[in-house]
Amino acid sequence: MQTILITGGAGFIGSNFITYFIENNKEIHVVNLDLLTYAGNLEHLKELDNHPRYTFFEGDICKRDLVENLFKEYNFSGVIHFAAESHVDNSIKNPDAFVKTNVFGTFTLLDVAKNYWMNAPFEYKEGYENARFHHISTDEVYGTLGDTGLFTEETSYAPNSPYSASKASSDFMVRSYFHTYGMNVVTTNCSNNYGPKQHDEKLIPTIIRKAISGENIPIYGDGKNIRDWLYVLDHCKGIELVFYNGKLGETYNIGGKNERNNLYIANKICEILDQIHPKETSYKEQISFVTDRPGHDFRYAIDATKLENELGWKADENFESGILKTVEWYLKKYQN
Repeated sequence: MQTILITGGAGFIGSNFITYFIENNKEIHVVNLDLLTYAGNLEHLKELDNHPRYTFFEGDICKRDLVENLFKEYNFSGVIHFAAESHVDNSIKNPDAFVKTNVFGTFTLLDVAKNYWMNAPFEYKEGYENARFHHISTDEVYGTLGDTGLFTEETSYAPNSPYSASKASSDFMVRSYFHTYGMNVVTTNCSNNYGPKQHDEKLIPTIIRKAISGENIPIYGDGKNIRDWLYVLDHCKGIELVFYNGKLGETYNIGGKNERNNLYIANKICEILDQIHPKETSYKEQISFVTDRPGHDFRYAIDATKLENELGWKADENFESGILKTVEWYLKKYQN
């Protein structure tokens, strides 16, 4: 049985991925290394308590001794690296944590994996020829778009926040280990994810939480900022495809082709709540506008053609089907 290291597996995307991946891959044991910072929550993995093919370690990817010991103990044949500080607002207030985890943490994982799997540059040890490092990244590394155009894998990097700058740096570190050492790496850059198990402070959970508690629903600026929304399970399926079938050293963009602005999202969620959890007045009356985030990127949108054409991926959910599932999940969570 192969053992895979998944970092950051108690976070939003990581926890969704682990439950999907373990169910879908009966011959794989998953070791989850997560520091359980603000976004990590073991409740997200409750269904895997006592699972024979799942092991959890609380720990920091920046601690080389810890990572080396895990490699020695479990003999990993792959790494899927989710662990990252990821909240843009927090990166504006506290950028040093983002540089430490996202840049130095990624370097530590890469370097330990390289030394464990390889004898020398471009020479893998016997039995590790297919060992792969999959780095999970974001479309925010590309900067911002105007009214038209899409991010492709060829788009130049132009990060605008400390968060996206730290992720861009980690992407380049991964790239360098492919070009310098011949390491088997792949990178995926995704658009905005949504769905169950997301941190309460993120946009969609915040809208739902504030709506049902009768508070103002805060929308940055004029609400016209556009994101390309990807249902988290569709993202998980894309990651699995790239991990197994992606070409060595390549980057794949994963996006949902669901561009929606923030005001549309708030209105859509309110409409769903008006139907399935009605009150005397519409939830839309709670929408309020707040001062915009510094340096707020106007629009992100991803072209996932490469992933669709080369590996046969497609998103199963559109925004309207995915957001209904999401609202229903959070309604249960916040009412319990």
